[in-house]
Amino acid sequence: MHIGGATVYRAPAASLLPARAFASPVSPVPSPVVSSASKSPTQAPLTTPQPLADEQAASSREEADKPAEQSSRSEQAAQDEPSPQQQRLEQLEIAKLSQRDQEVRAHEQAHAAVGGRYAGAPSYTFSHGPDGKRYAVGGEVSIDSGPVPNDPEATLRKMEIVLRAALAPAEPSAQDLRIAAQAQVQIAQARAELNELRRSETAAAREEQAQRAEQAKAEEEAQEKEKPTEADRQDLPPPPSLELYRRLGELQEPTQAIDLVA
Repeated sequence: MHIGGATVYRAPAASLLPARAFASPVSPVPSPVVSSASKSPTQAPLTTPQPLADEQAASSREEADKPAEQSSRSEQAAQDEPSPQQQRLEQLEIAKLSQRDQEVRAHEQAHAAVGGRYAGAPSYTFSHGPDGKRYAVGGEVSIDSGPVPNDPEATLRKMEIVLRAALAPAEPSAQDLRIAAQAQVQIAQARAELNELRRSETAAAREEQAQRAEQAKAEEEAQEKEKPTEADRQDLPPPPSLELYRRLGELQEPTQAIDLVA
């Protein structure tokens, strides 16, 4: 942006100025008539040669145009040189652009640093200052604010990063605040989905535990059915007594072997 610019009106070139009339310092004087028998009494008067007159006229025009050309150059230099007021305005404009450049770069770099893998590289809009340099006057950083499909826990972590990235600059813009609001909505939805998923998982675990308990109980009942009852035990003969066999062994006397011969 240019402030206090002056329009320069150039003086016309010297070659375009009309040539001034030139008065020759030497007036042609006619030669006296010579009365002689060998010359004609009607001889024409002598004049200055034409090439010499043109050269003198051109030299006179150049000398007359020099002051005008010098005056034109002086006026042009005076117009090209800025006034003190204009210089002051340009310095103020450069200071504003420099401060704006620093603010824009710091703002966008804060977004990119906090956004991490979800944020893109900063891009800037530049403006030329009175000194001819480029200054950043605007910028933006792209950020991925979409939820993670079928994963509310990952969506929650991602949206928390997006929220911090949107509010990272010292002075968030209106667009930054809109992104932050969208991230907060996504966070609330992800938390609700995550709580519902956890409740479903808890209910499924309880149901599985109940099924396991029922299965264990059924197995115990089956084992109890396979065991003989008290009535079945009464019908069965008593098991042999080892003590009885021991006593019988003690009462028996040793017998002599008899050989039988046919």
